[in-house]
Amino acid sequence: MRHLAASGLVVLLTACATVPRPSSAPARPPGAVTIAPVDAHDDLLLQLIAGQFAVQDGDLAAAAGRFVEAARLSADPAIAEQSTQLALAVRDWALARTALARWRQLAPAALGTRQAEAWIALGEGDVAAATRLLTALVDTADEQAWRLAAQVLLASNDKAVAAGVLDRLASPARLGDKPAAWLAVSQLAYKLENRPLADRLADEAVTRFHSADAYGWKARLALDRGDRGRARDIFAEGVRRRPGDARLRGGYAALLAESGDNAAAARVLSTGPQDDTIFAARAAYAARAEDKATLAALYREVQADTSPRSGTRLYLLGQLAELVEQPAQARAWYRDVPRDDERWFEAQTRQAVLLDDGGRTDEALALLRSLEPDAADDGEQLGTVFLVQGDLLKRHGRKTEAVAVYQRGLNSLPDDARLLYARAMLAIELKDIGAAEADLRRMIALDPDDPTALNALGYTLADMTDRWAEALDLIERAIALKPDEPTIIDSLGWVQYRLGRVDEAVATLRRAYEKMPDPEIAAHLGEVLWVSGQREEARRVWNEGRRADPDNATLVETIRRLDS
Repeated sequence: MRHLAASGLVVLLTACATVPRPSSAPARPPGAVTIAPVDAHDDLLLQLIAGQFAVQDGDLAAAAGRFVEAARLSADPAIAEQSTQLALAVRDWALARTALARWRQLAPAALGTRQAEAWIALGEGDVAAATRLLTALVDTADEQAWRLAAQVLLASNDKAVAAGVLDRLASPARLGDKPAAWLAVSQLAYKLENRPLADRLADEAVTRFHSADAYGWKARLALDRGDRGRARDIFAEGVRRRPGDARLRGGYAALLAESGDNAAAARVLSTGPQDDTIFAARAAYAARAEDKATLAALYREVQADTSPRSGTRLYLLGQLAELVEQPAQARAWYRDVPRDDERWFEAQTRQAVLLDDGGRTDEALALLRSLEPDAADDGEQLGTVFLVQGDLLKRHGRKTEAVAVYQRGLNSLPDDARLLYARAMLAIELKDIGAAEADLRRMIALDPDDPTALNALGYTLADMTDRWAEALDLIERAIALKPDEPTIIDSLGWVQYRLGRVDEAVATLRRAYEKMPDPEIAAHLGEVLWVSGQREEARRVWNEGRRADPDNATLVETIRRLDS
């Protein structure tokens, strides 16, 4: 089917070469022109053109009929093959048999004719014949045979029947000594929803070949059943037998990380051959585990590795130096990243952050300003330059300068949502609610379904104005887009409280706090509990928040205002 359009020109040219001519045309005088009429039913070119138009219109049944007529008129086996495929596609088994007969007449040795016959038998419900025909097909030992058989089975309307046929086909003798064949048929059984057969073939592939792909597929089947413990055991055995296979180790590490054991994930990747991708994954897992000893050992290992240091490697060394608290070394590695490397820009921004951390803020800002011309043609990078500058200035209380930086950025990138949001958040800190609202509304105009902007504006109006009904509408729009986001649930609880719906607010804020025990959510929940008379619970929630972040401004202000 997918070859019809591509082969249309060839088909039409073939048709022009095979238009039938009368066999007993009378002699013509020199220079005379005679056009022999051809009945429309016998006009090959007409049938092919009509068939192509039908395909383009999506009328495959009409196309099948036209191509079957064309196949009757043409000696080209490609037309007979296409007519058969079209008839099979529309499940017109009688027409498919007619087309197949012509195809066989023109190309008796074509493997596809065996597939088509089996396809028709299965479509007509003759399972025994389909099984016999597919058995003969795969027994040809042609490298395409199993693929053709799979197409027939996957096309069946009855997966259970198709899976039963596959079960009879998938004998060890037919699958032979090729691991890929066992896995392909196991995967076919999985698609046909015969999980026992898929498991059996995967198990046998592991037992026979102990290949990395076999272990990986067997583990996936275990995960599909929800048996993560079994999947871990399969991966562990596979890595023990095939320690050099990076994909197998990567799959095992990912499973361990998903289970929360990032340290074990890093250890799994530490065995076997290493490259920049594996080094980076090890660093990421160790960082998530906050395993300083592993990070330090990895840093030494990567430094000692004698393979060429690409920009990716140098950037990774900089990251590792940061993670083991060696900022001067990190800056040096970042400086070495070549200018033509894709990591160069990130390396420059990291240098700026490290300079600022070291008390060299003016140098950091100068470095960032020097990047503006380099990033001028890349909106993402240019926006990042302004964002980092603004962040550094805010960090040091230089808020007016930060506003000016965001304005410069927005002069160049007026629709950059990141800059609009950053400037809005700073405006809120400066109590300039009008400016914050303008930027957030601009974000919403650019993307009406931006839950971050909707929530930020809704919360700001709820917290800092008396426009609570408007705030509720914005927050409800945000929560419809991200119903499980704790910060949006917190905003909803807060506006419910401001509207006087205290009982609703308590329930909503409890839900937000259960999802994310954040100090600011603790401040809100504690205040609503306090106002509703549940003061001991309020103090307990506040104390939990203080243990997480004793300096949180919202929490400190709430406790001072209510419980001082």
